Parts: sequence; C-alpha cells; structure tokens
Amino acid sequence: MKYIAALVPFLLGLTPGASPGMTGAELRDGEVKAVSVLPAARSVEVVIDLQGAVEVQDFTLAGPARLVIDLQGARLVAPAVLYDGQNRGGIKNLRYAQFRPGVVRVVIDLDVLKDYQIERRAGQVRVKIGTERTTFAAWSSQDLASRNPGLASGVSVPGGKPDPGRQPGVHGGEAARVAAPAASGAELSIDAYLAAHARESDQSQAPRITVTWDNADFREVVAGFAAFSGRTIIISKDVSGKVSAEIKNQPWDLAFAAVLESQALAATTLEGGIIQVIDKKDLARADSTVPVETRLVRINYARASAMVASIQSILTKRGAVVADSTNNALVITEISSRINRVEDFVKGLDVRTPQVSIQAKIIFVDRTDVENLGIKYDLGSQTQFFNRLIQRPDPRTAKAVDTNGDGVPDAFVPQDNFAPDQVIVDLGGNSLSAIGNASQEVVNPALNLIFSTAVGNFNLTTFLQALQRVELSDLQAEPTITTLDNRPAEILVGDRVPIRVIDASAATGTTNAVPRATVRFEQTGINLKVTPHVTANRQVLMEVHAENSAVKPASVDIGFTFQTQQADNQILVNDGETAVIGGLTVTSVTVTKSGIPFLVDLPLLGKLFGFSEEQEQRRDLLILITPHIIDDLVTPSTGK
Repeated sequence: MKYIAALVPFLLGLTPGASPGMTGAELRDGEVKAVSVLPAARSVEVVIDLQGAVEVQDFTLAGPARLVIDLQGARLVAPAVLYDGQNRGGIKNLRYAQFRPGVVRVVIDLDVLKDYQIERRAGQVRVKIGTERTTFAAWSSQDLASRNPGLASGVSVPGGKPDPGRQPGVHGGEAARVAAPAASGAELSIDAYLAAHARESDQSQAPRITVTWDNADFREVVAGFAAFSGRTIIISKDVSGKVSAEIKNQPWDLAFAAVLESQALAATTLEGGIIQVIDKKDLARADSTVPVETRLVRINYARASAMVASIQSILTKRGAVVADSTNNALVITEISSRINRVEDFVKGLDVRTPQVSIQAKIIFVDRTDVENLGIKYDLGSQTQFFNRLIQRPDPRTAKAVDTNGDGVPDAFVPQDNFAPDQVIVDLGGNSLSAIGNASQEVVNPALNLIFSTAVGNFNLTTFLQALQRVELSDLQAEPTITTLDNRPAEILVGDRVPIRVIDASAATGTTNAVPRATVRFEQTGINLKVTPHVTANRQVLMEVHAENSAVKPASVDIGFTFQTQQADNQILVNDGETAVIGGLTVTSVTVTKSGIPFLVDLPLLGKLFGFSEEQEQRRDLLILITPHIIDDLVTPSTGK
C-alpha cells in the first residue's frame, strides 16, 4: 500500500498549517446541528444550534454585502438544506458548509451592511441584525430537512453558488439510494464514472480533492473522505476492498460517489446527517423486507392531480400514488419507514399560493385642431361678368313696377336673374371681369364676411370664410383584478358590436335566390389579461395583454372600422412599483392650400388670393400597471 505525501495529513484529519500534535477530535469537538432565521423585536436573528465548545470569528464583506461567521473547532452535522431565497428582514440568502476540517462557515447575504451583535448562549450562537421588517415566516434547516428529505441533498459552499445536485451518492433520507449509471447493473470504474459526470464536475462548487491510491484499503480511503469533508461516515461490517486510482481536482462528493460505484456500493443518510456505506444487494434486500403502508392525504390548496408527478419522483420502487379528484386527496402507498417523510413532503408542497392584485391604467387622448381661412371675390361691370358668385338681374325680364305706391308704374325692375354659371361678355368695348376661388368653400364656417365696393365702372365683391375647430377625446380606464400566483386572469368592459356578413355566393346559380346574411359579434372596449408570478425575492413577473378598442363608422361600403390600441409584454417589477408597458404618441399634420397661381405664394398677401386649411391630429396612448402582493398578516409571537 502506497500513498502520496500529500494524503498523509488528509487521512490524519489535519488542516493546512495545523501542527502534527493536533488530532482530528481536537479540531472538531463541537457540532453544528441546525441553522435558523427567526423574527425578533426590531431585528432578525440567525440562530446556530451547537453541541460542544467552539470559537466564533466574524467579519463582513462588501460587493455584495455579506456577514461571515466562522465556527472554529466544529464539524457540520446539520442537514445541508438550501435557503429558499425569501428576503427575511434584509437577509437575502444564507449558506453554510464545512469550510475546511475543523471550521464550519456560515455566510449571510444582506441587502445592505447593517449593525449586528453576536451572543453566546447555552447550545446556541445568536446573530442579531437590525431591521424594521419583522413580519415574516421563520426558516430552519432542521424543520425543512424533517419535512422534505429531498431538500437535504444539496451541498453549498460559502462564497459560491449552492451545488444543487448533491451530495452525489449520498441523497437525503433513509431510503435514498445511489443509482448505478451502468445499464447492465455492473459497477463502473472510477475514471468512467467521473467521465460520465464531467458536466456535474464543472458546475459543482464543492471543495475539490487531488489524491492517488495504490492498492489502498477501502476503509482507509473512506476515512480520508470523512476527514476531508468533516462528515461522519460509517461502513457496514461486511464491506471491504482495495482501491487503486488517481483523482485530480474533482469535487470530493463526486469522487466519493465514483469510489462507491467502483466497489458496487451505495450510501444512505441516517438521522443527524451520518452517512452509511452499504452493499447494494444488502440495501435492496433490506428494502424488500419492510412492509408497505397506504395513507390518504387530503390536499387543501393545490390540485391533487397536479402533485402526482412530483411525489412519484421520491417514491421507491414499491411505492405508488393515485389522485382522488372527488375529495382532492392523494392515496399514497410506500414502505412504512418512508411513508411519514413522503407525507411531510406532500404537506410541504401543499402551501397557500400568494395572491397578486394588479391595477392597470389605460390613458388614450385624441386631439384634433382644424384651421380654415379663405377669400374668394367677384369683379365685373354691368355689361361683362361671370355669374357664379353674385347673381345679377336679367334686364330682359324687366317689368314696370310702382315703387312709390301712387298706383302709377314708375320704374322697370328685372324679375329674374341670369342663369348660374352664365358669362356675359361685352363685345363693343374694353372691359374686365374675374372671379377668384369660386369653387372653394369652408365646410360649416364660423365666420362669413361679404364686402362689396365700386371701383370705377366695376363692382368688386369679396367673400371671407374662417373656421377654427378643436376636438378633444380623453379616455381613462383603470381596471383592477386580483388573481393567484401563476394563474391567468382577465377583465373586460365594453360592447359586443353586431356585424352583418353577406354571403353573395349563396345566390349564385339559383333562381330567385337572395344573398345569405349572417350576424357576427365583435368585442370592443377595455380588455386586460395578465398572468403574474411572484419570484423568490418578492418581485412580480407578469405577462400582460392590455387593449382598448372602439367601433367607428367607415367611409367606405364595408360599414365599420375598429380602432384598436394594444400592448403585449413581459415585465419584472417590484411589489407596488408602477411600470409603463406601452407608450405611443402619433401626430398627423395636414396642410392644404389652394388659390391663384403665383399670387397665393406671396408672403402675407397670399392669404388674399386663396384658401388654406391646416389640420393637426394627435393621439397619445399610455398604459401603466402596478402589482401588489397580498400577504397573510402573521404575528410572529402568536403565529396567528
């Protein structure tokens, strides 16, 4: 049996820099049994349950803010449970692990660095951190491990990301097993196992080991792993063997699983975090002798059918689960040594889902400004003129009329006017007549001004029309809706507009047939669809569809058009934060100018020779949304 020199202190349980006279028991005479986060008066407390004597060292780190607690002379027996990520009084995350032999490190991630105080009590180390938010549910690694054995399979490393996969080969719970990767059931070599799990090795944050064995006794190899990891590992009395391999820079838990697989062995985790190594055949034989038990577990908040897949993943080969939709319950069959843990796992999944109240605000402003200004005029003499703007009397229809009432006709007055658009031209001499912008017109003008004057032998008549109109449409809708986490919700306020659809083809080829008409309904109004999801750090991720639509008569023969403004988006906001999910401004400016060529383009004077129309249309759409997480009010002292 040969070992490399670097393995000697590893097998003796010495840390780097420790003197040879120090034994592993002296380095680890204390035990860390549990880690909890509890609310207190104006503070949040991290409670570390201990057994034995330890030394406490603490320091803080920035970027991100962290508080590190080192327990010198301790080993970790607490179940390796990952923190759930909920912000408890400013604590965003908590990680703990056997940092090195004889040192258990607890890392507390904070939103900001705060004042803290460390107290030593009998069997506990309490870290008090000041906070104003003390209403939250307590968290404990021991409670979670007892309720959910599967959570105890993670190994986290202070300063890095948690390693969610494992301990490889050492899964939580008495009946948890190491599945053999070989399809035929034969054991894999250490190199083959590591090669098959190369991706897990790259992603793992567990402490890494480099070691060489040359025909080493299996029990001594396991003792080396126990010293390196700080875990208690026991071996069944019939387990023996030799190990020859070279491991370079591999996570210790993956290397340990590879060694077990090469020896056709498995590992289970007993109460207190103790790892037991046992032969796979003995493990299967022990399971086959345990009786099975069936229980009915009623579900309060979730749907029983939706939980079947999750529960099947933790059952043994002899276990089964069936959903009873009538009573919303689960019928669970499992070996008696495991059924309590399966039931606790079900209760851990059956938790009340948080509710989210979502308030949206849809603002739509439609503004139209119209300005019309124009002048048209008529210039002509008594013998030559255009008869379009001013109706002139026809002297051929003149009759004698009594104008002073004495009974004797004293004047000839025309009875009719010249026909419209009739042009009178005097061929006997020089004369002039003209009209300007005769066909232009302001629709519904606010001002009509007529001015007439004589210029020599000519009559000049001008027509001034002006209009300024402002149209403003302001629509504000504030729909509010409350729904469960991850459940879609919709609110709709509007009208169902009937649309007649005529099928002209129905009359083709048929005598005396008429087209077939049907009625189809189109929905218009305010529509809000949202699916919220509450993240672990109390943010809200939402899929949102917001729509505003209205029906408008169309200028063509199809009947109607539907004006629609909508926004589809995915957004992540804080609780109570308002986000803008849609903002649109459309401005349309139309300028129309008509008049006498050249003259209408003159500065200032051009207004006297033409018509001008300026229309500006502005549409503003703004959609705001604000989510609020609805929590149950829990008083920490009473739990009510």
